[in-house]
Amino acid sequence: MTTDAPRVELTPAATELLQKLRALHGPLMFHQSGGCCDGSSPMCYQAGEFRTGDSDVLLASLAVDEVAEPIGFWMSKSQYEVWSHTRLIVDVVQGRGGGFSLEAPEGVRFLIRSRMLGT
Repeated sequence: MTTDAPRVELTPAATELLQKLRALHGPLMFHQSGGCCDGSSPMCYQAGEFRTGDSDVLLASLAVDEVAEPIGFWMSKSQYEVWSHTRLIVDVVQGRGGGFSLEAPEGVRFLIRSRMLGT
């Protein structure tokens, strides 16, 4: 990763939702796997609830304010190979989130938008 552009960014709506979720659940993390079902959506968990390993890469530590611990954004290495040329933008849209993702009860879901690096 030899670029000045951030690998992962948050929209204002995502930042606001993450602040709310952190107030409810404590420290948070994201994981986006290459699996089926919810694998195309970033899943938000309490920090440490999803166990990462050698098959995952930490793409970013996302600050949602100046006080709290940053939120780690993890992705499976195999999926990162596909997305390595893009900047990921975490956004929020109406609709049911992934069954295990913390935003599910809020009536919204996290969504990845992307841009080619260098644009």
